[in-house]
Amino acid sequence: MSRRRKAGEAIDGVLLVDKPQGPTSFTVVKRVQRALGAQRAGHTGTLDPMATGLLVICLGQATRLVPYLMAATKRYRGTVRLGIATTTLDAEGDVVREDAPEQVAQVDADAFAAALPGFTGLIEQRPPAFSAIKVDGQRLHALARAGEEVEAPLRTVTIESLRLVGAAPPDFEIDVTCSKGTYIRSLAADLAGALGLAGHLVALRRLGSAPFSVDDGLSLDAIEADPAAALARLLRPADAVAFLPGVALTPAEVDHLRHGRRCAFPSAPPGVARALDAEGRLVALVEARGSEPADIIRVFGGGGSRAD
Repeated sequence: MSRRRKAGEAIDGVLLVDKPQGPTSFTVVKRVQRALGAQRAGHTGTLDPMATGLLVICLGQATRLVPYLMAATKRYRGTVRLGIATTTLDAEGDVVREDAPEQVAQVDADAFAAALPGFTGLIEQRPPAFSAIKVDGQRLHALARAGEEVEAPLRTVTIESLRLVGAAPPDFEIDVTCSKGTYIRSLAADLAGALGLAGHLVALRRLGSAPFSVDDGLSLDAIEADPAAALARLLRPADAVAFLPGVALTPAEVDHLRHGRRCAFPSAPPGVARALDAEGRLVALVEARGSEPADIIRVFGGGGSRAD
């Protein structure tokens, strides 16, 4: 739910942005923060400069929701080019291998599609050398630019679905639904490797980050051209995490939570829940424990800043 905001009201909420190709995710966040006048800002999952699509930006007190939104399932549309490998596993890197054209030409849509089932479900993948993963306290991309060859450890990710949606060999377009932490660049290179070829990612667009869709995102140009219209599209913190169960608070319980006093919420299922005031605003995230007092995870609002 979004609404018009009052002058001088704190900027607390979640904005869906359709990131353009070129700038880093960090740059987009800073430009949105500056345009809207928010005190704090963060995003829920990096997109590489080459990539476009949904960037979920949390503003003000909504930055406290980042861990919960970051864990969401992601959906991407990407294009894999066979026959060429690059240092970054995408089109921005230097070419390090080229396969013979006649070898690449042997892979058609059917052959490519036949490789996809081997990359669904739980799989292991190695993050690219040019990535933000830390090894021994240092980011891989910094080490790679310094000429150091450090291999990231394998990680387990989940590919919920993987479909071929277009083919113009040597380019193959895939639709991927996956867990957080999945590198589509690595997936592209691994798919090519399964076919006995080099490969890299030449295009990537994030279509969704559950429960949000890029169709509801605003362009960066639109946000900077009309900040007031962008603010009207801001999602309340309570609505941004509507996938979590909610418990309605009495005025006394609102006061208790705001002052760090625990309450029991026996009607809530065990686990993380939204504690909401009478107007549906997010007062706190709590860890419900049945008839036992819930743990307070995060408190919102109060201190002169309304989290709505």
